[in-house]
Amino acid sequence: MPELPEVEVVRRGLLHHLPGRRITGLATDGKVLREPVPEAAMKRLLPGTAITDVTRRAKYLLIHLDSGAVMIIHLGMTGRLGLHDRNEPPAAHDHVCWSLDNGMELRLNDTRRFGLVKMAAPDQAATLEQTVFRTSGPEPLSPSFDGRYLHDTARGRALPVKSFIMDTRVVVGIGNIYANESLFSAGIRPNRKAGAISLGRYETLAEKIKTVLERAIACGGSTISDFISASGENGYFQVHFNVYGKRDKPCPRCNRLLSHGVIGGRATFFCSKCQR
Repeated sequence: MPELPEVEVVRRGLLHHLPGRRITGLATDGKVLREPVPEAAMKRLLPGTAITDVTRRAKYLLIHLDSGAVMIIHLGMTGRLGLHDRNEPPAAHDHVCWSLDNGMELRLNDTRRFGLVKMAAPDQAATLEQTVFRTSGPEPLSPSFDGRYLHDTARGRALPVKSFIMDTRVVVGIGNIYANESLFSAGIRPNRKAGAISLGRYETLAEKIKTVLERAIACGGSTISDFISASGENGYFQVHFNVYGKRDKPCPRCNRLLSHGVIGGRATFFCSKCQR
């Protein structure tokens, strides 16, 4: 599943093409994604509106319109957004197509149909943080996310720190790949109790999370099955993995063989010497 850096890469790609474009029409193939596509709401709210911005909240892309409405898109496991010439025939699994005033179409392709499209009218768009994102924690790259926040939020909690930072109510967008990599960079063993970690170590972890995510974004995300960036190119952050997917490989720091286990149902990789 695309993680936060992959979605951010798509956002930045679309940001070069969508703002200023006017939506002239749309079409769907009638198939249900994770939820039914809100075709009636889109036909009411979209035609004739201009796109003003493309932002991201957690793993959701938000397309802002000059009417004040917002279109919300989640890519699910296999979703792709691409720009195509309007005369190019739709591909298999192109479920939603938005026509633009420059002869192009923005198309959502989703093989497994776990993606999502929502429409928020202007009055609903103003309260998205209290509705759609009411249970979402802060953005990991925002100033409000720091070691003090993690330390205070973890107080008294006995769950493993890896599960703690992957909880979207604590902080959004830290999936399994980046949790493994961030904990290795911070020298923290993933099964440590979240409430037993010092403020200083959480300050280091918060910094490492930001560094790992920013590096992944700069690299174009991770090359994982079914993800393609807005440019149509695969990401290549996987060449920078220190521990993820490297079971029984030597630690890049101390050369001891890396350990492997399962925490919260997710594959976990760490160095038993470098991570305490």
